[in-house]
Amino acid sequence: MFRLMTILLLAAGSVFTLQACSISNLPFVYQPDVQQGNIITEDMVSQLRPGMTKRQVRYVMGSPAIEDMFRNNRWDYIHTQQAGGGGEPQRLTVLFDDSERLVDLQGDLAPENWAADS
Repeated sequence: MFRLMTILLLAAGSVFTLQACSISNLPFVYQPDVQQGNIITEDMVSQLRPGMTKRQVRYVMGSPAIEDMFRNNRWDYIHTQQAGGGGEPQRLTVLFDDSERLVDLQGDLAPENWAADS
């Protein structure tokens, strides 16, 4: 009898422990801010001008998060920050021409009428 009660208590404790691990969004549980990708500010984007070389763009923006070896004329910068690591990513795509000069910006952080302003 004692052995059966011990097994049942251990089984119930295991179930409650595993169930507690699956509970999220509790107000007293700390979820650190998780930052992924490149930090991209409006100040950084405003420094970009058409005709800049890849080296100049890398100096202003840093290394791209995605540098596709099949498309050498495209760099992608992605940034996400939210408690617990979720959230919508901010994207900026930098496009170069064949002579490796900056020609276009696309994405969430690209200013409207970018080429006309510069």
